[in-house]
Amino acid sequence: MGRRYEKALVTGGAGFIGSHIAGRLKALGMEVAVIDDLSMGSLENLPSCVEFHHGSILDQALMKKALAGVDIVFHNAAKVSIRNSFDDIYGDTETNVLGTVNVLREAGKAKIKKFIFASSMAVYGDRARLPVAEDGILEPISPYGAGKLAAEAYVRQLARYYGFESVVLRYFNTYGPGQTLTPYVGVITIFINSLLQGRPPMVFGSGAQVRDFVYVGDVAEANILAMKSSVNGMAVNVGTGKGTSVNDIASLLISRLGPGLEPVRAPLPLGEPKDSVADITRARNLLGFDPRTRVEHAISEVIESVKANFQAGLAGA
Repeated sequence: MGRRYEKALVTGGAGFIGSHIAGRLKALGMEVAVIDDLSMGSLENLPSCVEFHHGSILDQALMKKALAGVDIVFHNAAKVSIRNSFDDIYGDTETNVLGTVNVLREAGKAKIKKFIFASSMAVYGDRARLPVAEDGILEPISPYGAGKLAAEAYVRQLARYYGFESVVLRYFNTYGPGQTLTPYVGVITIFINSLLQGRPPMVFGSGAQVRDFVYVGDVAEANILAMKSSVNGMAVNVGTGKGTSVNDIASLLISRLGPGLEPVRAPLPLGEPKDSVADITRARNLLGFDPRTRVEHAISEVIESVKANFQAGLAGA
């Protein structure tokens, strides 16, 4: 087992994944600080008794304040969009690369003990051989993936320079209740929202492409396991090891919410991999990670969550 930690900082901690991590940390009895600019997150996502800092990870003074007394950092703040990273390459790089460097620098000055970085399956690009393992060539096909790969390199280098431990977690397609609706991320949430409006889901490409859909609770658990482990200086995939086609997701949701509808087809966007499934051997062996939540089992919970947000939006309109 790794060392014991008393206070954690979760960047992006009011967001979808970050808030689940913050909740798990609070349940363990730890002090938790959160920094978030609320561009995607919400204060309603935060567990009680969390120290909240409103602002950007690019703000050096705010980062220094947020890191007071912290001994472990979970860095989840990011611009998360493969497609949008082409149009907003500067903003993507500024947040995901320079923002990460700023968090690392201030964390080093604060003498933290461990840094857990939320990376992405986008660093792999369009690898033909599945499932995708952590070793081998990394060839991102989007600015977002390139930025995450660059940030991984800074994590390793600055961890060595400042003398703290680090773990890189490469998230695959995360889904679950509470995911923020955007046009770019979270195909399950996007499909559900379309169907609630009586519109068929839009499927890019043939829809035969497979994705590794991993439940947000399992992603949060991977972070806790990384904290508790002695793993240092390594990248670890966070997925299920099982692929599900986009067509299958569309069919499952149509059967629940829009019987008789047919998906609308559109070209596969630039930068999107054809197929992506994680090899989680390293996560199992080094972290004891055992994702048990299957899409077909969790889908009802996700539908109810999206329904609640959808109805709240109608009420506030």
